[in-house]
Amino acid sequence: MMLTKQNLKGKWVTRRSRIICLLPTQIKISTSRFMSSVTLSEGEGYIQSDSNNFPTLFSPLRLPNGITLPNRAMMGSMHTGLEGHSIPKWFQRFGLGMKHPHVTSDLDAMAQYFRERAEGGVGLMVTGGIAPNYEGWTGPFAAKLNTEDEMQLHKVVTEAVHAVGDKDRARICMQILHTGRYAYHPFAVSASNTKSPISPFKARGLSESGIKRTIDDFVKCASLAQDAGYDGVEVMASEGYLLSQFLSPCTNRRDDKYGGSLENRARLPLDIVKNIRKECGDDFIIIFRLSLLDLVDGGLNWDECVQLAQWVEASGATIINTGIGWHEARIPTIATSVPRGAFIQPTLELKNTGLISIPLVSTNRINTPQVAEDILSRNASDLVSMARPFLADAEFLLKAREGRSDEINTCIGCNQACLDHAFVGKTASCLVNPRAGQESLMQKPTELPKDQRRTIGIVGAGPAGCAFAVTAAQRGHNVILYDQAPGIGGQFHMAKRVPGKEEFHETLRYFRTMLRKHGVDLRPSRRVTWDDMKQNRAVEKWIIATGVKPRTLDIPGADHPKVLSYIDVLKHNAPVGKNVAIIGAGGIGFDVAEFLLHHNGHDKLADDVCLDEFLEEWGVDPKNTQRGGLIEPRKTVPQRRIALLQRKKGKLGANLGRTTGWIHRTVLAKSGAVEMIGGVNYDKVDENGHLHITNRDGKPQILEVDNIVVCAGQLVFNDLELSAKGTPLENIVYTIGGAYQAGELDAKRAIDMGTRLAMEIHNDEVIPGKHRFEAPTSAEEKMFHFLKKWA
Repeated sequence: MMLTKQNLKGKWVTRRSRIICLLPTQIKISTSRFMSSVTLSEGEGYIQSDSNNFPTLFSPLRLPNGITLPNRAMMGSMHTGLEGHSIPKWFQRFGLGMKHPHVTSDLDAMAQYFRERAEGGVGLMVTGGIAPNYEGWTGPFAAKLNTEDEMQLHKVVTEAVHAVGDKDRARICMQILHTGRYAYHPFAVSASNTKSPISPFKARGLSESGIKRTIDDFVKCASLAQDAGYDGVEVMASEGYLLSQFLSPCTNRRDDKYGGSLENRARLPLDIVKNIRKECGDDFIIIFRLSLLDLVDGGLNWDECVQLAQWVEASGATIINTGIGWHEARIPTIATSVPRGAFIQPTLELKNTGLISIPLVSTNRINTPQVAEDILSRNASDLVSMARPFLADAEFLLKAREGRSDEINTCIGCNQACLDHAFVGKTASCLVNPRAGQESLMQKPTELPKDQRRTIGIVGAGPAGCAFAVTAAQRGHNVILYDQAPGIGGQFHMAKRVPGKEEFHETLRYFRTMLRKHGVDLRPSRRVTWDDMKQNRAVEKWIIATGVKPRTLDIPGADHPKVLSYIDVLKHNAPVGKNVAIIGAGGIGFDVAEFLLHHNGHDKLADDVCLDEFLEEWGVDPKNTQRGGLIEPRKTVPQRRIALLQRKKGKLGANLGRTTGWIHRTVLAKSGAVEMIGGVNYDKVDENGHLHITNRDGKPQILEVDNIVVCAGQLVFNDLELSAKGTPLENIVYTIGGAYQAGELDAKRAIDMGTRLAMEIHNDEVIPGKHRFEAPTSAEEKMFHFLKKWA
């Protein structure tokens, strides 16, 4: 494979190769191994070769306590909402308005969730965070473990995991999470009297007696976890939670023996580790999550991180897991715009000191077997932690080991159904895998009896159509998939071109692979008409997944040649001038703005994204020489000047993703080339192609731009469904995805709807108009909205 190489202050850039950009003296390049004779069509992404089946990833690891893990992959902790709650029945009925209140008296859904990951080959798993006391709750009545009754509930989880395998049985650890000042309730505590920018509640500083009680609660929680059958615990001391708040001088302002010097600031977390080891014995796994890069002003520096790691090992920890960035940090650490393996350098540096002998774990944006193999084979760490990739595909490791990496449903780092759900009380799931988190409610798509299988025609091979086609074929249906385009993907072909969304290539690769594997009859470049549907007697049910059409601009002059739609720009490469007005500041408007600012004329794959550029643009010092690892960001040179407009008053992009919207707003603001204007009326486009508006102050204004790009929403494109109304076909035509409900290119809704309908389409009781199935609203979600209303 040809490599292109540039030496830019010791930095290397490769094309279609795997690279981790390290310090100039530590640069190592490992090319991805591609399958021979594979031709990439538009949007196909790449398929990695499995000729070596990732030998380092699948090598065993013996822990200091004698336990041997079957491989080097750890399923990192992630809050899913399956961890249970203890909301009283009376409050569910009268406070939350639930007709059928219940207390989560079992963790069967959590057990099924982890069992499937164990069956998929994960050797070591960590649960979502469980509080050691009520002060540590993530929210009121959240998951907690400090009673015998609560301990009994967890046995179903550990028994389910340990029932998988024999010699190489999976291990599961429970994360003990005390949120500190991140708590979303009025009982929040911290090292000092402070308030987090991401919680409405001010935390009170713990007294010395409160600290001692907290230590006892951590130890009791660990002991109960051991009684429940967990193989160990993870002590959460990173990401800005309570123990981070004690370790960091930016939140620890104490002047007693728990504040001031590093030794004092570390006293609480180290005492917790020492006492858990004393209570639970040498065989019990203790994972310590240590922040090696806080990414906040005044955070830990590198020398402190190294010293802490040594103290943590000496205190009895079995494994040190890396933490990157506090939740309040204004640096993206896990979103799709973050390059793969972006934060392995701190773990590598710690390992290279030679001062730590227990296993170290790399984390963040490790989402393919090859990325994991590259990190491990370089000895950058002993284990790699992946959380969301196992949401996306529970069989990630099984497929990799068996040489089926092209079948892996890759995590694209979008956060839309996992973290965005978790932060509003919803059960976490996955945009590309709606079954994630719903395993106890949605069975695996197994084949139906022959008399229940149907011949199904699908019109439209976008995300909704592909999701339906794959699932329906797995159920045994005879599936014919039509699309007027030469390939699958629909509007994903536009999304994947936006800088920072290169991972979307992987979803198209996955769908293409699975359509082939399950024998879907794919008929591209075929436009299906109403006459085609009427004349086709073989198809028993029709699925209309024709997507959306862009809303047009309804003002004088809207037909001027300088007025473009987002489709003209993202799909058809229409020439765009240097000064642009974008009408509409939703997700599409922001995507078009980022495309026009940063797309250099060449589409990229995820492995083409340069890590050094990312770190410099966001002001990250991977050496962590300054407290928090922050440096002055490098200013980028924008390609255009943009006015981003919306009719609504208020913040632009207010409805973007809860955990990623701030990233998109920051990218545009940092460019210095985007003016965001809300509360405007669009009056006309004049003969010069200039946009006349009335601004928020009621004054007329002329934007002398080269082009106007309309991103003002979408309309359903459901002509075939409308044609079927009142005809014999009406009861066999089902509309899904954007054709059912238009809005913001919502792939999460489209894939979810297609998948769920495919699971039930054989049922004659599922009729058009009653064919949308959704996950139930949880008590935790209702509690979140109740609290948000009254907080």
